[in-house]
Amino acid sequence: MQSISIKKSLLKSYAPLAAVMILALATSACSGLRVPQFPGVYKIAIAQGNIITQEMIDQLEPGMTRRQVIFVMGTPLVRDPYKQDRWDYVFNYQPGGGVRGQERVTLMFENELLSSLSGDFTPGPESAWFDSANSASTDADSNS
Repeated sequence: MQSISIKKSLLKSYAPLAAVMILALATSACSGLRVPQFPGVYKIAIAQGNIITQEMIDQLEPGMTRRQVIFVMGTPLVRDPYKQDRWDYVFNYQPGGGVRGQERVTLMFENELLSSLSGDFTPGPESAWFDSANSASTDADSNS
């Protein structure tokens, strides 16, 4: 009779340990499985940061003040505390279940005025940047 009570007490003491081990094995076995894609289930598109469009880039002009740039582009996502003359606009997007994309634009200021832009967008033919780039190359060609 005493051996039966010893077996029951051992079983009670090892039961939580056995349960934890079984749970750990079960969850580790599932980590390599893909989550099934159910047809008809809607996945939302995720957008983060500043939305950047070509129309916004075309509205930027050399010599604009910081307030004018904020009016066109909005508040920059990243303002470097050590380089006050650099503003970074970043836009991350992921269509529902699709591939994640990113767009970036960096604006540089000199003497509180917009001096240059770089990134994933280039100014279009209607922008002031396009005209100044063409006139600079034309002036250089005529001086030669």
